[in-house]
Amino acid sequence: MSRKEKHQERHANLTMFGKDLVRRCAAHCELCQQSGVPLSIFEVPPVPNEPDYEHCIMACEDCQTQIERPKRLDANHWRCLGTTMWSEVTAAKVTAIVVLQHLAKKEAWAQELLEQAYLSEEEEVWIGQWSLV
Repeated sequence: MSRKEKHQERHANLTMFGKDLVRRCAAHCELCQQSGVPLSIFEVPPVPNEPDYEHCIMACEDCQTQIERPKRLDANHWRCLGTTMWSEVTAAKVTAIVVLQHLAKKEAWAQELLEQAYLSEEEEVWIGQWSLV
């Protein structure tokens, strides 16, 4: 199977999660809670070999773009993570903590939020496998 075919198959498998993800997020970005904007599936790293619903969140373009280009993080945009870090959606919580860890290098408020965080052992392992560069 060619690389393009593998990508298309993965995309098709992710799309199968679409309705359930939209229902779960109630048409809000699962990171910044913004509504009324286009959302798309974001696979939270490390991305498993097979698409996994538990590794997916619905995120707005602004959040996805900033995560993919962490040098351009707009710290003010991410102040919302004080709420997201308590999400019952593990993939959203893990993403919030990873972004906060990156921001905490320069932002005191992000460090303060991290000091309040409660993480399960499983969440700590997942976070340890991913960092924004």
